[in-house]
Amino acid sequence: MKFTAEQIASLLGGEIVGDKNVVVNTLCKIEEGTENGMSFLSNPKYEHYIYETKASVVIVNKSFVPEKEVNTTMIKVEDAYACFAKVLDIYNEFLLNKTGVSSLSFISSSASIEEGAYVGEFAYIGEGVKIGKNAKIYPHVYIGDNVTIGDNVTMFSGAKIYHLCIIGNGCVINAGAVIGADGFGYAPLEDGSFKKIAQIGNVILEDNVEIGANTTIDRATMGSTIIRKGVKLDNLIQVAHNVIIDQNTVMAAQSGIAGSTKIGKNCFIGGQVGFSGHINIGDRVKIGAQTGIMSNIKDDSSVFGTPSWEARSYMRSYSFFRKLPEMELRIRELENKIKELEGK
Repeated sequence: MKFTAEQIASLLGGEIVGDKNVVVNTLCKIEEGTENGMSFLSNPKYEHYIYETKASVVIVNKSFVPEKEVNTTMIKVEDAYACFAKVLDIYNEFLLNKTGVSSLSFISSSASIEEGAYVGEFAYIGEGVKIGKNAKIYPHVYIGDNVTIGDNVTMFSGAKIYHLCIIGNGCVINAGAVIGADGFGYAPLEDGSFKKIAQIGNVILEDNVEIGANTTIDRATMGSTIIRKGVKLDNLIQVAHNVIIDQNTVMAAQSGIAGSTKIGKNCFIGGQVGFSGHINIGDRVKIGAQTGIMSNIKDDSSVFGTPSWEARSYMRSYSFFRKLPEMELRIRELENKIKELEGK
């Protein structure tokens, strides 16, 4: 992929300061700039790099006024960060622009694949599967029987979608993710052993959901485990059977949600958070990393710690936790002084 500064400026509606014919073929950080690379400057803390960067083109804000000579070509725009994000999207689309169906893949005769789709080597597509337009199924992906996959879905290598699951439009499922494995359901027997409970439900991912690498979402015992539109799940997350995560909630890595818990809209959940089963988390809740959630949480709450506390109360209390050894010594000294006074 090669573009001139003039072409990029035209795309972004920017003004060129420097050589309009300079060519770029890669993107880079400003402090690690290379020849024919393009970067951006939006944070004033990084301004000193623009005077020494080897990047051929740097996108800057229109308000930027250099303090000394700049050797690179600048493209001045209203919002350098937003414009560079736009360039990243275009670059990523170019990198992932794959089409065609590999002869080394297996596709059931009853499966249907819409136009523009890509199916890589050694992918398996089962009976009755429906794959939408411009979907990208990378090598070694497994798609079980009667799965429905929407338009513009991307599934990276090693992702596995079990039978009957539904994947909405624009979803991204990263490498190693497992959608629709059996939920953890067992009935204890009198002899101390356990009998497996059949998990006959499915998983539904609504539109524009992103699932991180090696994240697992279990199928419902009955009904559906549902991840609503716009949800973003990081790597290595466990979502148990019959969980519902509502719209536009984001969750960082290594969190785990026990069965039948419901999480509201627009929540921010840190890494390594644990949720008990059968609880309800309200909308717009913020949960700090490594928090243990054992009961319901109201809308607009911020919590931290295990068991979870209101975040401000936790931080105030934590300032005392750190002083406990010192406080213990002071209490002992006071006790000794009281004993001395009582003995007189």
